[in-house]
Amino acid sequence: MEKEKKILFISIGATIALGILVLVAVLIIRVAGNRHEELAGEKTKETAAVTEAAEKTSDDKKDEDKNENKSEKFTGELSATITETGSWGDSPVYKQYAVKINNTTSRDVDGWTIRINTGDATIDNSWNGNFEIKDGTLTVTNVDYNAQIPAGSNTEFGVILADVSGDLSYELVTGEFKVSGSASASAQSSGNNEDGGSSGAVDTIKSDPKELPVPEPTTDDWLHTDGSKIYDSKGKQVWLTGVNWFGYNTGTNLFDGLWAADLHTSINSIADHGFNLVRIPISAELILQWKAGKAPDANFNQATNDYLVGMDSLEIFDHVIGQFRANGLKVMIDIHSANTDASGHMTNLWYTDKISEEQYIEALSWMAARYKDDDTIIAYDLKNEPHGKPSEGDKAAIWNDSKDKNNWKYEAEKAAAAVLKENPNVLIMVEGTEIYPVDIKKNGDYSSVDDDDYYFTWWGGNLRGVKDYPVDLGKYQDKLVYSPHDYGPTVFAQPWFEGDYDYDSLMKDCWHDNWLYIEEENIAPILVGEWGGFMREPNLTWMTYMRELIGNYHLNHTFWCFNANSGDTGGLVKDDFTTWDADKYNFVKEVLWTENGKFVGLDHKIPLGSAGNGISLDEAKGL
Repeated sequence: MEKEKKILFISIGATIALGILVLVAVLIIRVAGNRHEELAGEKTKETAAVTEAAEKTSDDKKDEDKNENKSEKFTGELSATITETGSWGDSPVYKQYAVKINNTTSRDVDGWTIRINTGDATIDNSWNGNFEIKDGTLTVTNVDYNAQIPAGSNTEFGVILADVSGDLSYELVTGEFKVSGSASASAQSSGNNEDGGSSGAVDTIKSDPKELPVPEPTTDDWLHTDGSKIYDSKGKQVWLTGVNWFGYNTGTNLFDGLWAADLHTSINSIADHGFNLVRIPISAELILQWKAGKAPDANFNQATNDYLVGMDSLEIFDHVIGQFRANGLKVMIDIHSANTDASGHMTNLWYTDKISEEQYIEALSWMAARYKDDDTIIAYDLKNEPHGKPSEGDKAAIWNDSKDKNNWKYEAEKAAAAVLKENPNVLIMVEGTEIYPVDIKKNGDYSSVDDDDYYFTWWGGNLRGVKDYPVDLGKYQDKLVYSPHDYGPTVFAQPWFEGDYDYDSLMKDCWHDNWLYIEEENIAPILVGEWGGFMREPNLTWMTYMRELIGNYHLNHTFWCFNANSGDTGGLVKDDFTTWDADKYNFVKEVLWTENGKFVGLDHKIPLGSAGNGISLDEAKGL
């Protein structure tokens, strides 16, 4: 009997224990299933914590396994190529590098950081990234427009370093993935980058690296306007089809790229490729330094361009103007920024806390006076891309009939008067703004800060105000040209790029009302001061329509740009600044001025270029 009782008690105990275990299990399941609800009792919280920790460990393990699998897929497929594209100087020794981050995987990369062992180097110039050197390591992170590297594509940045002592080994981090490489595996010598949409083919036009004899300056090539057309002094209609080449605005104090290329070769090549005008972005600050007799040194490869050694930046500029003249090329000076700064164009207005409005005009006036007897410089773009949003108040460029300090229309008339006082023969290019009121009668003072009360477009591209308040140059009205800028969706996703846009929709949603009406209504000529971009979608469709527009109206234009180091557009040349991208060049070539298979220059006597494929203006019939 006692034995049976023991067995019974044991059975009951086991049952109770089992029940407790079941109850605990139920509680655990309930806690796990309702982890985010507030539960009563410390014991329950502890149980939930234990359960959650166990699950997290399991999840972490799964993620770790997943990442290991990802890492395996990325092995050998993410890499960096570091190319030395130029070297010059003795103390310090400068070296230019083009760095390409390659993503040959099947997935996009979103955000990247690369660390390169550069030793005791210092940064002289850089582009297409955020740069910092600390403890012998150059760290570069992406900027907004090149953060994403699509599968099977690449992105590039460039840097000029002084006194590199490191081995250039690198560590590349993209998200949770990390790869490394050595200089021996990454240092190449091609310098022939692709912009992601071009075939990599190069054109066959070759220019010799030679200095041409410089003719004496002339004064018979000045141009004037009549209605929407531009004419020479003999009444022949001309077509300005040029290119931008920046650097005088960035701190290089010369054209960018001459850290790798030869100046004479570059100038010869631009002319031989049929561009008859070069728009030169420059800072007001640099011009004022020249005026004060304190010309800073220029940054260039002293081995490749040894004939420039010993010249200061103003002497080199005069040398440049002479070689342009010898090649039959004309020049447009563009005040790209007040301050000398590669990002100076980001500043809304034509004055800063460093360069006053009066000094800005002083710079223009000095340039006009210095070159008044030389028709190589035929035009002045008064200010690159005035802009600003309604919320920025008097820090934003406006266009009305006031004398407000931020009224670009009023300032353009003052600046033009200063230029024309010194040289009444040059063309005056006036760009637009970013915003213009929807109802100019109700909001003519720009007091509204509501975006819905304004038309928006590209910086410098809004010339709606010309209809209400045209620029008045008085007796020099026949020197006025309006100069908008226009870009594609890879620069910014404007609303008119949504959906299946085409030529007609672009005309309706952007071009006509913003600025083309000026051409169509015969108010004044148009020169599209900047257009261009990568030869790939989603940009190529817009590029094709823009070229069609230029061709249909024979719009004057300067393509952006010659430089390889333009981050959101790419350039006509590759990283060596010598090799031309054949796909992009052949695309733009369709809207260069030609007659009977020859490129037409704007100099009456000197043919365009020295390759035998260009003619002078006297030899041309005109449009």
